[in-house]
Amino acid sequence: MTKKQNILLKASIAIAVLFAIAPASNAMHIMEGYLPAAFCIAWGVICLPFIVAGFFSIQKTLKQSRKTLILLAMSGAFVFVISSLKIPSVTGSCSHMTGTGLGAILFGPTAAGVLGLIVLLFQAILLAHGGLTTLGANTFSMAIAGPFLSYGIYKLCQKLNVNRKVAVFLAAFFGDLFTYCVTSLQLAMAYPSEAGGVGASAVKFLGVFAPTQLPLAVMEGLLTVVIVIALESYAKPELKAVGFLKEEK
Repeated sequence: MTKKQNILLKASIAIAVLFAIAPASNAMHIMEGYLPAAFCIAWGVICLPFIVAGFFSIQKTLKQSRKTLILLAMSGAFVFVISSLKIPSVTGSCSHMTGTGLGAILFGPTAAGVLGLIVLLFQAILLAHGGLTTLGANTFSMAIAGPFLSYGIYKLCQKLNVNRKVAVFLAAFFGDLFTYCVTSLQLAMAYPSEAGGVGASAVKFLGVFAPTQLPLAVMEGLLTVVIVIALESYAKPELKAVGFLKEEK
C-alpha cells in the first residue's frame, strides 16, 4: 500500500468512526416494524438477485485487480458516513444523503447494492437506523434503485460527452432523489390514502421529504465530485483499474 493510499484509508476510517458514535435519531430509513410482514418479505425477495449479482461483480473486479480493494472499502465508508448525517425534516423525521452513487459510478450498480446492504445492516444493528425487518425495503430504495439510476445517468452523460465532473454530480444528485421517490412509493403502497389510494399517499410522502431532500441531493452531488477529484489525485491507478479513467497511451 502506498503512502497516499494509507492516508486515504486512515481518513475514511476516522470519519466513519466519528459519525458512528454520533447520537442516533429517527433516520429516513424505514424504521423497524413500520411495514407489514408481507411487504418486508416481498422487498427482501426482490433484492436477492441484485445482491447475488453484486457479489459476483465484486469478486470479478477484485480478481482482475487487487488494488481496487482499497477503493471499494473507501466507497463503502463514504456510504456509511454521509448516510449517517441526518437533517430533521418538517414532520419530526429525518432526511439524509445516500452516498451510493459513487460506488455505482466506480464499480457498477450491483456492486453498489452490496455496499449499501452492508451499510444498512450495520446501521440497523449499531445505530438503530432503519431495522432488520425493513432491511429489504431500505436496501431496494437506497442500494438498488438509486445506484441503478446513478449508473444509467453517468453512462448517458458519457455518451453525450458531458464533462466528467458534471456527469458525476448529476448521477449522485438524481440517484439521491430517486431513492426517496422509491421510499415514498414503498410507504404509500403499505399505507394507501383512503381518498386517492397509493398515488395520493405517495404525493404526501414526497411532500414531507422534499424540503430537506432537495438541498441534500445538491450537497451529495457536490461532495461526490469533491471525492472524485481527491481520488484522481491520490488513487489514479485504482481509478484506471476499475475503468473510470482511461489508460494513458
